[in-house]
Amino acid sequence: MADDAKKPASDAPAAAGEQQQQAPRVQVDDSSAVCCYANFCRVTGTPEELIIDFGLNSQPFGVPTEPVKVSERIVTNYYTAKRLLHALHLSVQRHEQAFGQLEIDVNKRVVARPPGQGQQPQG
Repeated sequence: MADDAKKPASDAPAAAGEQQQQAPRVQVDDSSAVCCYANFCRVTGTPEELIIDFGLNSQPFGVPTEPVKVSERIVTNYYTAKRLLHALHLSVQRHEQAFGQLEIDVNKRVVARPPGQGQQPQG
C-alpha cells in the first residue's frame, strides 16, 4: 500500500517542470476602482519614495495659463516604480510594434497644410 502512494522517480522531473510553468497568478479585484483620464504627469520623490501626480491639462499646447489640476497622486517605493517602468516600457513597445512609432514631440507630429487645404467646401 505504501508503494501505491509513491510516484515513480521518473515522474518527479516532469511534475517539477509543470509546477514551474504554472506559476500562480495574482488575483485582482478591481470592482471598486475609479477610472480617470490624465494628459499630464509630474514625478517627484524622496530618497525612499516616488510621487507621481496625474492631472488634466486643459491647454496641452505651449505653457498653460491656468494651473493644471492634479486629480490623482500615487506614492510608491522605488522597487514598485521600477516594476511599473518595466511594464509600461513593454506595453508601449508592443503598441509601437503593432501601430508604429509614437512621437512625443508634438511639433514633429504636426503636419503643415498648404493654404486653402483642410477647409470644408461651402455650399
